Amino acid sequence: MIKAVSSPGQQKGLAGSANAPKMDALERARNVLRIESEAIAALIPRLDARFSEAVQLILRCKGRVAVCGVGKSGQVARKIASTMASTGTPAFFVHAAEASHGDLGMITRGDVLLALSNSGESEELLTILPLVKRQGAALIAMTGEPNSTLARQSDIVLDARVDQEACPHNLAPTASTTAALALGDALAVALLDARGFSAEDFARSHPGGRLGRRLLTLVSDVMRTGKDVPSVPEGASFSEALLEMSNKRMGMTAIVDSDNRVVGIYTDGDLRRSLANDNPLRLDLRTARIADLMTHSPRTIGQDRLAAAAVEMMERHKVNQILVVDEAGRLAGALNMHDLFHAKVI
Repeated sequence: MIKAVSSPGQQKGLAGSANAPKMDALERARNVLRIESEAIAALIPRLDARFSEAVQLILRCKGRVAVCGVGKSGQVARKIASTMASTGTPAFFVHAAEASHGDLGMITRGDVLLALSNSGESEELLTILPLVKRQGAALIAMTGEPNSTLARQSDIVLDARVDQEACPHNLAPTASTTAALALGDALAVALLDARGFSAEDFARSHPGGRLGRRLLTLVSDVMRTGKDVPSVPEGASFSEALLEMSNKRMGMTAIVDSDNRVVGIYTDGDLRRSLANDNPLRLDLRTARIADLMTHSPRTIGQDRLAAAAVEMMERHKVNQILVVDEAGRLAGALNMHDLFHAKVI
């Protein structure tokens, strides 16, 4: 927990807490958001060369960033560490109290310690600082008290002070934790940008998320193959093609030549058009060949393409199925919107 060292603003809040003005819930909520948004906005003009120095220090770091704090600052520190780790900066969270009981061994020479404390006087944090410095780790402080003990012992100080908490008694960490969280995000994103961390890099560290699936899933990962792919030779009858469509349940069938190269596709939409009274071909469907009814040179995609590219192609051309071919144009697979939904690509 943060050591109870009150700033002048907090002392004022303590003295006047009994007379804190009453507000209805909506007015109080708006007041909280106003105070916290103003606290974040106030950080902008205070950003200076020290922030850039912190970024460069972390970029030069040969180890990892250990983000440390206790109480509410510890919760913010945990989130900052998580954001850094997922955006290209190796980082982990260390609870300051647990560090004194063995977890300090997680921090080694070459690491950077990012220590969070609004008061800058958290006893658990101050206890481990000499040991961290002795280990040879660099120290960045994020604090609301630039003249605190934590600030004096740090290599770089990031000023996260706020004029007041959003709590009507000016006690509960609210605006201060919001400001620290925003400053941590600013640091993580500045590092992301400096490293050239891309959306593809983000996807690789989030393979279970939607972005990861969109950017990492290939057509070959989701397509149907082998006997699950509806296909008939170009000499097949309309009836044979219709039976293949019915059996494979993809709403279409590919038409291939003797070398298994795709020459056409026949879909549910083509079937409706074939049965329409104004069918311009006026073929006898009982004797027609599928080659006379198919759509020639259908749109296809390679199996090494991203599944997201198949989604884009299907949406752009307003089709629900697409055939997958190899470099020689031979049928390799097929997929439809249902397959992409099932794979959570869309």
